[in-house]
Amino acid sequence: MPCRSPVRGVVFDLDGTLVDSALDFDAMRAEMGLAAGVPVLETLATMAEHDAARCHEILHRHERNGAERATVMLGAAEFIHELHRRGLKQAVWTRNSRAVALATLERVGLVFDDVISRDDAPPKPDPTAILDLCRRWRVEPRETVMLGDYTFDMEAGRRAGARTVLYTAGQPPEACEGHKLADRSLANFADADELLAWMLA
Repeated sequence: MPCRSPVRGVVFDLDGTLVDSALDFDAMRAEMGLAAGVPVLETLATMAEHDAARCHEILHRHERNGAERATVMLGAAEFIHELHRRGLKQAVWTRNSRAVALATLERVGLVFDDVISRDDAPPKPDPTAILDLCRRWRVEPRETVMLGDYTFDMEAGRRAGARTVLYTAGQPPEACEGHKLADRSLANFADADELLAWMLA
């Protein structure tokens, strides 16, 4: 997507992007009795009430444990500070619960004006949260970046009309799910000068 104007807002994914919570989704699915690779939230939404309640408790336990061990990605705090210094709006949008998202951010010392969880808006890849943020921020979707590490992040950004940046945690972009939907990739936040130049051009 061409840069028609500078970016004015950035929406960050949380787990696997800003923080490492060491969440093991394969183990989570196995404990729930789900098939490998199925989307957890969407699958739980189709279950009978009793089964869904059991699986939600497993989900919450894994997420709470993840929040307690979360560490911030190298350079992420500095990158966020630089965006703030340049006057960009910033938000976190996660498929976690709101309580877990806030606990995670508090643990790693990251502060955002807007934190959106699955309790607040339809989860990714539904683009509603991005569009709501754009209206609140009074920016156009094309002036917004969705920055995350997974297909759902890239798809949500695309569906909203935002620019998309795939965080690869040092891996080649081709090794990461969602790379075909990304406008740019970022290997690590400590080496984001080229990304900043693209965003602010």
